[in-house]
Amino acid sequence: MIADGAVRLVLGVLWLLHFLPLRVLEPIGRGLGALLFVLARERRHVGRTNLRLCFPERDVAWREAVLRSHFRRLGRSLIESGIAWFGSEHRLRAVVRIDGLEHLQRLGAGKFIALVPHFVGIDLEGIRLTLEFRGLAVYARQKNAVFDRFLLRARSRFNGTRMVSRQDGVKAILRGFRDGYAVQLSPDMDLGARDALFVPFFGVPAATVTALSRLSRLTGACVVPVVVRQLDGGAGYAMRIHPPWDNRPEDSVEDDTRRMNAFIEACVLDMPDQYLWLHKRFKTRPEGVPGVYD
Repeated sequence: MIADGAVRLVLGVLWLLHFLPLRVLEPIGRGLGALLFVLARERRHVGRTNLRLCFPERDVAWREAVLRSHFRRLGRSLIESGIAWFGSEHRLRAVVRIDGLEHLQRLGAGKFIALVPHFVGIDLEGIRLTLEFRGLAVYARQKNAVFDRFLLRARSRFNGTRMVSRQDGVKAILRGFRDGYAVQLSPDMDLGARDALFVPFFGVPAATVTALSRLSRLTGACVVPVVVRQLDGGAGYAMRIHPPWDNRPEDSVEDDTRRMNAFIEACVLDMPDQYLWLHKRFKTRPEGVPGVYD
């Protein structure tokens, strides 16, 4: 585990860096990502495994190029997230532009669940969204207590934001709906077999939590996909808010979950180096199926 002093040092460096313009932060972030590619052996292996499973038809050179580019983009997002954590509201609005805000405006005060898949820039995206509506976000507690407290403060620093941990459960989310909050969910991670179904992700059975479907059915809230794209040349980030999905009562929870994964697949194909390949997406296997990361 990283020592508390090291965490504070890194956060201090990020605070200093966030004052710099994007055209300066961008090459620093790419350099950090290139260094992480060399040093993070286990994550490199995870990324290679994920890309091999999801793109077996592509050659090794293509997959390796995607992985190297992903590390560079991830390094940028780590550096540039300081703008979301420390920067002014004005700066954050300038760095992360929004396309499709009219879809949320048409909903008015209606309930909705923002589906926010894990693309690089997700922290900038999530905090930027809180400037537009009262939002509740579900977060994963960090292993380091100093970093956990910091992220909780940073992600809820603008008015109208409420954070709940996964351990708080569905009741905390339902209280948020009752109090007029929209909900941000990022359910495209392997959280184990509990409350999950094995549905395909690029043809590979993936343990996928069904919270998006179940919450939508329980509350009547529509699902609004929100996807962030990291831009080049100092242009920052573009967040695209997609039209709300129609609630389809004839579909099952499994149908809904397959629909979610298919949507994320389409987004990945559009920008394959920006999806979070370093997460063990296929860690949980169906019974009798061997692990893939050994």
